[in-house]
Amino acid sequence: MPAIQGPLKGLSAAAVAAVLLAGATGCGRRAARFPRRPPLRRPLRCRSRHRRRRRRPALLPPRHPAPRPHPPPRRDLRAVGPADDAGRDAAPAPTRLAVAVDARGGRLALVRGGTPQEFTVTLRNGNSAEYRHVLVAFQMEFLVGEPGDQPGTGPGFLLERFDQAAGTWRATDFRIANDFKPPSMFTGGSPLAREAVRVERYRLRATAGGPTGSSPVVVSFIDTDADREVAAHVVLGHSTR
Repeated sequence: MPAIQGPLKGLSAAAVAAVLLAGATGCGRRAARFPRRPPLRRPLRCRSRHRRRRRRPALLPPRHPAPRPHPPPRRDLRAVGPADDAGRDAAPAPTRLAVAVDARGGRLALVRGGTPQEFTVTLRNGNSAEYRHVLVAFQMEFLVGEPGDQPGTGPGFLLERFDQAAGTWRATDFRIANDFKPPSMFTGGSPLAREAVRVERYRLRATAGGPTGSSPVVVSFIDTDADREVAAHVVLGHSTR
């Protein structure tokens, strides 16, 4: 250890060691006057109640905007008439001749020597064909008798057709037979145009000397030019007492 000189010369070795130790560690009043500084903290930023909204960049329009589609022109319904729509409608479906036979009560109920009973025959033509001669033909088989019925001694029945032009009733053919008469053996008839309607009136009388019984009346519709039936025949119920 080197020799001590100066102000520390008169001190003992223990006192000198204490002074040197205090100087090395920085203890003493001077060290107490200057306390150790706390670590620095980051300054707090002031936050506003309302956060600032970020502004989105505005979308720039394209340099060449696409053309807008034009709506279809509106159809003025007031200017369209039946003549304009006629060409747009499809062709009508083909229709054929339809027939019907109507009688009071749906059948003929006659009494020998009594009043005749009237019935109508309707022909409603379609749009498929027109006819020059359509004949309405009538046929009935022999009456089927029941216990108590009497055989006839005369023609038995009289069929008449109303002539609209003359305003009177005229006798017409009424065939009573059990066999079949082919269409080629019929003649006559009246014209029937396309979509025309014809209504014919008939009446049937049972004579006083005729038989009693029942048998249906068969009504046929024949094209005498083509020798064929143009519609299905109709059966009309009948009985005579």
